Amino acid sequence: MNVQKTASLRTAAETALAEAFGASLARAPAGAARRLREAAFAAFDEAGLPHRRVEAWHYTDLRALMRQALPLAPEPSAQALDAVRAGLAKAAPAQRLVLVDGVFAPQLCDPLPEGVRVRSLAEALAGGEEAILAVLGAQGFGGTDSMLALNAALTQDGVVVEVAPGARIAAPLRIVSAFTSDGTAVYARSALVVGAGAAVSLVEESLAGFEPKGQANGALIVEVGDEASCGLVSTLVDMGPASLRVESLVLRLGAKTKVSSFALVGDAGVLRRQIFMRFEGADGEASLSGVSLLRGREHADTTLFAQHAAPGCVGRQTFKHILDGEAVGVFQGKITVDRIAQKTDGRMLSKALLLSDAAVMNDKPELEIFADDVACGHGATCGGLDADQLFYLQARGIPAAQAEALLLEAFAADLVDEIEDEALAASLRAKISAWLGSRHVEGSP
Repeated sequence: MNVQKTASLRTAAETALAEAFGASLARAPAGAARRLREAAFAAFDEAGLPHRRVEAWHYTDLRALMRQALPLAPEPSAQALDAVRAGLAKAAPAQRLVLVDGVFAPQLCDPLPEGVRVRSLAEALAGGEEAILAVLGAQGFGGTDSMLALNAALTQDGVVVEVAPGARIAAPLRIVSAFTSDGTAVYARSALVVGAGAAVSLVEESLAGFEPKGQANGALIVEVGDEASCGLVSTLVDMGPASLRVESLVLRLGAKTKVSSFALVGDAGVLRRQIFMRFEGADGEASLSGVSLLRGREHADTTLFAQHAAPGCVGRQTFKHILDGEAVGVFQGKITVDRIAQKTDGRMLSKALLLSDAAVMNDKPELEIFADDVACGHGATCGGLDADQLFYLQARGIPAAQAEALLLEAFAADLVDEIEDEALAASLRAKISAWLGSRHVEGSP
């Protein structure tokens, strides 16, 4: 392929990424999938690593934060697979689809219900099906983001999940990622295709003890058919302080769909979670939410773009952040309402609690409306705990640390309460409680 940028203009990290792409492309077979990768890297190479002058990345200067690009993780060894198998055995089977260092491991997966088809990304790409290639390429949506393009160019593998039209999957499917190779980078791209009238929920999580400690760039492309429902939950927790992770979620929604998405972020190192959502059919409903728990010098960025390209859709985005120490939080949200999207109902809210004078929260909600019959609004709040509420609890004999933890847990828990699967909601509440409890064990104020 033609190189878009001379080596002298690249940073050291960009040079390493170009070399990694060249090596991976040399092993890739010819065909549509190879062309997809080439086009994706050309888009990344033209833009480079995002920096402060890129508006969508203003608060997360990845060019400064990513001084070096770690080498791609190798194919998982038999020893690594055995270690992951032992880790999986500590929990009951739960319809798990397992990725080891970004590579789909079918031998480690649990049995799946009828109506669900699963393939590795490599198998799906090799098949050359135009519909699947279009989904995996996100059909150009989010295509101006250089890190999403880099994910498409360097992706090592992933899993493609297809839910048959009309299928009702009772228990959540789970994509479980295990990171076994220290000092490496993992690029994975997965897809969920929900057929018309189907219902499914999907959880993305890391295997306990196998969280990412290096660099990771993951993407999940979700296409929801007409009158289908889909619930998504992502847990991005327990990463190392030196970790750097970018996670992208691309949502394309048909008519009369019902979609929800929740993410729990904690102990994040440097994390960017970005969501690209587009209502493509009329009368859809989507709720996006999340809780970020940050301390030390962690940096977590949630950025979302919600495009209403069809009439009568309802969108809700609510994100809450608790920041301690010198942590930095970012929330950027943009709702765009196309001229055709009359009767749109869109609401966006970010709320942050700062537990330290050194903590920083950056909020930037936006509306861009081209229709004239809509109900849209956005808001952001930032402050500390209510002194009167703390006094009220302490006056009734509750110690200061416990009173603070109760208020913080109540602040975060209402978003978890919206998750229909009670076992899943309980596990998320437990993670929030554990994080709040650890603050005082470590001597935090």
